[in-house]
Amino acid sequence: MVKIARWNYDGGTHEGFIEDGNCFAMPAGRTVQHLLQAGLEEALSIAAATSRDVPPVALQKVQLLAPLLPGTIRDFVAFEEHVEGVRKSIDGVAGVVDEWYEAPTFYFTNPHTVTGTGEVIGIPAGCSELDFETEVAAVIGYVPGSEGKNLSAADAHRHIFGYTILNDWSARDLQRREMKVSLGPCKGKDFANTLGPWIVTADEFEHLHDEEGFLPLAMSVEVNGDAIGQDLLSNMGWPFAELVAYASQDSVVRPGDVLGSGTCGSGCLAELWGRNGSRTPTPLKTGDSVRMTVDGIGSIINTVGERREAVTRVPARSRPGTKARTGQEMRETVTNH
Repeated sequence: MVKIARWNYDGGTHEGFIEDGNCFAMPAGRTVQHLLQAGLEEALSIAAATSRDVPPVALQKVQLLAPLLPGTIRDFVAFEEHVEGVRKSIDGVAGVVDEWYEAPTFYFTNPHTVTGTGEVIGIPAGCSELDFETEVAAVIGYVPGSEGKNLSAADAHRHIFGYTILNDWSARDLQRREMKVSLGPCKGKDFANTLGPWIVTADEFEHLHDEEGFLPLAMSVEVNGDAIGQDLLSNMGWPFAELVAYASQDSVVRPGDVLGSGTCGSGCLAELWGRNGSRTPTPLKTGDSVRMTVDGIGSIINTVGERREAVTRVPARSRPGTKARTGQEMRETVTNH
């Protein structure tokens, strides 16, 4: 099995391959992005040569990083069970809107706040309902002769270079306020995304796809060692090839882009809050450990850090002739939040 990774070791950052518990670094200047731009076939050839010619370093001696620095991150919402539960939690409304069934829906999140397994995730300012989201992400690679635009599902499938785990960390109270403006989320989401522990190349999963293109990989999440949720990746409403194809319509997907599946059923706290009618299990707190595992990929684990104490909301000014609250009233509301 070819695993593509980035790691810190002996004072430097290295990029390369992991095989049989050993790390094999590519020469200086060669990066994971180079592999994605070379395409899967060439990357596998480079992996074979590297593991043959480079002295190994034991995996337990290194600190894994996020396996790539994404160009973009599109995060879909492809699990019906998740949509149903979270809608009740966020909007207080039961059921799934008809529009969800019509086409895949995604939002763009922040590629600059990506973290790796083992990192501490701080609680953002103003957040008292920190949550996680258990996802799988497809990583896009180069396909000869394709510019990654207006792809069919069959062509999109060829653009999937590999898969990794994605934790789309979420500040639910911030997200709840933002979504009422009919735009977002923004600060409820952009503070952290965890990718890892590595990229497993797509060829390792090719024999597992069912007739419709779904992958029946088991997904699970634990908090402090207690099981929270589990699901199958094949319970998505669309296979990954359809998500990639949809993202490319009148647009483009490029090597290094990441596309998340969205949260699996029971893969976050907010979904359970919607079903339970209460904040149980409780929101994450400083010191909590979150572990996500996906069959065929591996596990990522992160610890929750301290909350940053700051007032970040900026009240709007009142337009002349309106009865909007004054700036001072808004500042008092924000301060007391």
